[in-house]
Amino acid sequence: MSVPATRDEEVTDVGDEEIERVVAPPVAAAGLELVEVQVSAGVLRVVVDREGGADLDLLADATRAVSAALDEHDPFPGHRYTLEVSSPGVERPLRTPRQFQRAVGEDVTIRTVATAEGERRVSGRLVSADEEGVVVEGAELPEGRRRLSYGDVERARTVFAWGSAGRAAGAGPGPSPKGRAGGARSGATGRR
Repeated sequence: MSVPATRDEEVTDVGDEEIERVVAPPVAAAGLELVEVQVSAGVLRVVVDREGGADLDLLADATRAVSAALDEHDPFPGHRYTLEVSSPGVERPLRTPRQFQRAVGEDVTIRTVATAEGERRVSGRLVSADEEGVVVEGAELPEGRRRLSYGDVERARTVFAWGSAGRAAGAGPGPSPKGRAGGARSGATGRR
């Protein structure tokens, strides 16, 4: 439990789960998926996504809806913070089975938990994802592929492939893979 801060102190340590309960409904109502919530050094960062990516207009709408929800159900009354609603961009964290399923066909890097068998760092192309786990293929993997259960994954993210392989997959001067040109961001500053 934290000591209540005075009105002029910045938010630095508020439970992400509490904030998720407040922001998830307006994010879902905007047709977006809540990827993660981060609170750090007075910044409340809400990362959202949807199939095909989220454009700046949609992020602005989501920012207004999230801001209204935070005004109504303020998880840190009297604290100053900056609200930032953004898309995850080309390289984005993967945490849920749905996020892994949407990333099938993309390059990923995964760090396993210490108790998992094999190397702790797994990199390659994500070739399948179901409700139990994922399969990654790569030249450096034993037998060219590795299956991991979600319980074996400590953290994972997509990796943007620069160079000719990346351009062949839709990167380069045109749109990036799955329409993701990098993270878009919309935000508001002030005391809530």
